[in-house]
Amino acid sequence: MSPEASTAQSLAQTAAEMLSQGQVALVIGYAPTEGKRLSPPVFVTTPEEAQRLGFDSRCFGNLSVYLWSPQVRQMGKTAVVVKGCDVRAVNVLLRENVIKREDIVLIGVRCGGVGDLPAHKCTVCDCRDPQGCDVVVGDAVDQPDGAAEGRYSAAEALEEKSLDERREFWQRQLDKCIRCYACRQVCPLCYCKRCIVEKSTPQWVETSAHPRGNLSWNVVRAFHLAGRCVGCGECERVCPMNIPLGAINQKMAKLMEDEYDFRSGMSPEEKAPFTTFSTDDTDEGIL
Repeated sequence: MSPEASTAQSLAQTAAEMLSQGQVALVIGYAPTEGKRLSPPVFVTTPEEAQRLGFDSRCFGNLSVYLWSPQVRQMGKTAVVVKGCDVRAVNVLLRENVIKREDIVLIGVRCGGVGDLPAHKCTVCDCRDPQGCDVVVGDAVDQPDGAAEGRYSAAEALEEKSLDERREFWQRQLDKCIRCYACRQVCPLCYCKRCIVEKSTPQWVETSAHPRGNLSWNVVRAFHLAGRCVGCGECERVCPMNIPLGAINQKMAKLMEDEYDFRSGMSPEEKAPFTTFSTDDTDEGIL
C-alpha cells in the first residue's frame, strides 16, 4: 500500500469512528479527486462519507479557516484535518479566543510538502510533524535541511534593494491588485465580521482598484497580521494577479523574530508581543 493510500485509510477510519461514536458532528478534510489540480475541502457528517477523505500533495488549503464559520459552529463539535503549518493557525485562533479547544478535534497529518514542486513554504517548513493534535496519521517525514536559514528569503531579497527600488517594486506589484479580496477570504486569521474595507462611515480604505486604494488595503492588511501571520501562504497562492503577498508577511514575521524572539502560532499558550508588557522592554523605537 502506498503512503498516500495508507494515510487515506487511517483518515477514513479515524473519522468514521469519531462520527459513529458521536465524538464529533462534523469532520472537515480533503477529498483528493483524480484529474484535479488541487484537493478540495469536504465536509463529512456520516461514517459512510468518511471514505471520501484522503491526503496528497494537492492538499494546499488551510482548513482552519472554516473553524470560526457560524455555519460550522452551529453543527456542533468539529474535527478538522490539519498539516503542521495549519496547526499554527489553529493555535493563534485559540490564543485570540476565537475558538475553544473543547469544541474541536485536531486530526494531524504528517506532510512532506504540497505541490509537484514543493511550495517555498514547504522547503523551509520546520513543523512537518503536527504538534498538539488529538490524533496524528501518516508516515514520518524528514525536516528539510536549512529550513531556518531560508525562512525569510523573500523578505531578505527585497531588503538588499535600495529604498527607491523597493518602492518601485511594490508600486508595480500592488498596481495589479483588482480588489477581489481572495487573500482575505482564504486567510484563517481574517475573521472580522465586518472588514475595514466594508465600512463607509467613515471610509478608512478606498475600495476602488487604483494605486492609492490598493496600497492602503494591502498595507492595512499586513499590519493587521503583524505578529499573527503563520506563513501558511494561502493569500499568495490564491491571488489571481500573482502578487507576492508572502514577502510582505515574511517581513513582518522577520521583524517579530528579530526584535521579540517570537514566532506566531508555535503554541496556543504563547503571548503575542503586541498584547504583553514588561518593565524589561527596551522601548527602542518609541519616541
